[in-house]
Formats: sequence, C-alpha cells, structure tokens
Amino acid sequence: MIEPVRDPAVIEGYLRDASNLLGHAELLFRPASTAEVAEVLRWCQREGMPLTVAARRTSTTGAPVPMGGALLSTERLATVHSLTEVDGGVLLGEYQSTVEASGRFFPPDPTSRHECSVGGAIACNASGSRTFKYGPMRPWVESVEAVLADGTVVTADRDTPVPWPVPRWVEPAVKTAAGLYPADNLLDLLIGSEGLLGVVTRARLRLTALPPNVLTMLVFLPTREGLLQFLPRARALAPRCIESFDRQALELIRGRVPDVPTADCALLLEIEHEGEPPIEPWFDLLSDVGALLDDTIVVTDDSGRARLHAVRHALPASVNEILIQNGVQKVGTDFAVPADRLGELLALYDAVPMRSVCFGHIGDSHLHKNLLPRNAEELAAARALYFDLARAAVAMGGTVSGEHGIGRLKKSHLALMVPPEVIDGWRTLKRQVDPAGVLGRGVMFD
Repeated sequence: MIEPVRDPAVIEGYLRDASNLLGHAELLFRPASTAEVAEVLRWCQREGMPLTVAARRTSTTGAPVPMGGALLSTERLATVHSLTEVDGGVLLGEYQSTVEASGRFFPPDPTSRHECSVGGAIACNASGSRTFKYGPMRPWVESVEAVLADGTVVTADRDTPVPWPVPRWVEPAVKTAAGLYPADNLLDLLIGSEGLLGVVTRARLRLTALPPNVLTMLVFLPTREGLLQFLPRARALAPRCIESFDRQALELIRGRVPDVPTADCALLLEIEHEGEPPIEPWFDLLSDVGALLDDTIVVTDDSGRARLHAVRHALPASVNEILIQNGVQKVGTDFAVPADRLGELLALYDAVPMRSVCFGHIGDSHLHKNLLPRNAEELAAARALYFDLARAAVAMGGTVSGEHGIGRLKKSHLALMVPPEVIDGWRTLKRQVDPAGVLGRGVMFD
C-alpha cells in the first residue's frame, strides 16, 4: 500500500474547508491512480479506519473536513486525458480553459471553479451563475470511474443499474443539491453523494459549442420594486446568468472598486449572442424598471468580463476574510425558493438583525445570505436565525441547499425538508455500500 503521511505539520494543511471548520486526522493518503485509491479504501475497511475524501477543500459545509481517522486527498489524480476525459483531481477552471482553447465549452461554473476539482464538483453536483441556462454538473457528466467504499472499482453511466435499493422521494421543484438523488442508475446516484458512497477518480464529460459572443452588463437598481419587476421580464429574454448583490454587498465591493454607485442592488447579466450585441432590448427593459442607466457597465470582450467576474468572486473572499478575522465559522444560507416566493424570501433577509451581505444566483431564486457574527455569542444567534430561515424557505416549497450540499454542518436542516423514512432509507443504503461506515462518516446524516 502507498505510504501515508504521518507528519502533523503536513496534515494540518488539509484540515479546513471554506466553512472554516477545523478537523483532525492521524493519516493522510495522496494516491496518484485509481488502483491506489482502491488500495487505500480496502485497507481502511480492514482496519476499520474512518476515511474522509478531500479534493481542493472549497466546500462550505465541512464535508471534506476529517473528524479523526484518515484523509484521502485527490490532488495527484491530475491528468487531462482528452477534451472529454479527465481525472477527478484536475482543477475545473484549468480544464475549462483547455476545452475553450479548442472552441468547445463546459458550462458549469461554480464560483470556486479556479480552485475546486472536477471530482469535487461532481461529488456535490456543483453549479454556479450559468446554471440558469445550463443546469448544474449532473447533465454534463456522461460517466465516471469511481472506487466504492469497499474498494471496488466501477465505471458508471446512465445504463448502469444501482445494485442497492434507492429510497424514492420527490425533490422540491427548485434548484437543489440537498440529499441523495432519487436515481435509477449508478451514475446519478454518485453525482451529488458528497463522498458517502465512493471516490470519483475519472470522468467523461459532455461538451457543447463555445458561444460566439457574450454581452456582459453590471446594472444598478435603486429600489426593490424595480428588481422584482425586472426579473420575470429578464428571464424571458433568456440570458445565461442573472447574478445579484444587495446594498451591503455593494459596500464590500466599494472597498475594492471605489466608483460603485449607491443603489439597492446590482445585477450581473450575461447574454450569449450572434452578430451585434442585443443592447437595445435590455436597455429598454432597464429604463422601464428605473435602473441607473448612466452607471450601467457594458462589456463585450473576455478581459472586461473577467474584470467584472473578479468583482463578483471577491465577495465570498471578503466574507471569509471577515469571518477569519472574527474567529468564527461561516453562516451563509444556500436556499432556493420558487420564483413566485422570491419577494417573501428577500423580505425575510431584509429583516435579519445582524450585519450581513446577500448575493448570488437570483435568476434561479437562489441567494446566499451571509451572516457576519463578531463573536461566539453572535455565532450562536446566527445559527438559530439560520435555522428559522431554513424552515421558512422549506415552507415556501424551497430547498435548504441550492448548490453546496449538506456536509457536516447542515444535517439538522436536511431533516426540515426530507421525511425521516427517506433519511432512514439512505442510512440503509449506506450500510449496504459501506457496512463499517468507513467512508465519509458523519457527512449528510449520522
């Protein structure tokens, strides 16, 4: 078997994810092949050693944070075999750059795509701003090579049957990444399973044509009424993304981009097109809803779009910096609700009595309300408030996780939307795959 790392100083660098949750482990494995991954899993089964899988640790749920036992990093599974065949440890953004250089396109774009791995994105069925048009990772994965919890190597596609009973349940009719998918094939069961059932070591992905042109706009709206009037009409114009930033988020952005105007919110829009940019219909709509047209930023080139994305992507980093400075863990919502309930959710977010910022994928009615507690007492209050907000989102027909999954930190929230008999069925499924409960112990459910 490959020799594990035992040096605590080395292992220490693998014990946190983006939630700022700190774990502990005795051993670190860094396999470089599927065969080595299988060897590690079989050894852990023989020894009864809990094993947590970590990719690039961009998770916000604690799923890759070990709570004892061994840790398996996929960082050395890092080969791009072809435009459609890639190892699980390859950085998603690097893979996408390779694909786009050939004139092809892999659409899923989690905010952390330049830091997260392909396998990690599959494990949590990651999504991002372009999910509004293209969906999450799931429809773009054709097959995977994976090592199941007992060390068995499988190749799974949508013709591969699931060898265990899978509980049937109805997911909410919104963008969601909460719980095990009610799959009728092994591939879809593994996608989004958060490292509970196996380790994705290689994937075959589906590509599409690279869009010829993309119009990008950053627009500012002075009122909430204007925002709610804008959204249904904007969705009808079929952009590929509609991202939003509230007033508090704009204050954080203003620290990096001083000329940001005062507004209730800002929207980042991307519109794929052929020929001339379709600016006129968008400006007509923006004028109708009272947008600050003179402050609207319009870019049509890749470098301009990259600058606007840098502003968007700086927000989570700014939030994490504040939390690290305050010495507290992240408390950020990941709820999505039906479009006709979005106004209610925004009203609840407005009433939060704590410093916070709100941004995210408003085209999918999926926003991240990041609470910014300053100390342990406020952290406890933030968690209680979060639970109340989660209950309200579920009552609206929504989900407790639109894209980040459940991990270790949101298990009590999952129970708000999934019947107990379904969670019991997942436990039964887990025991059949992994009788000793070695892999991902404590993730998603106890």
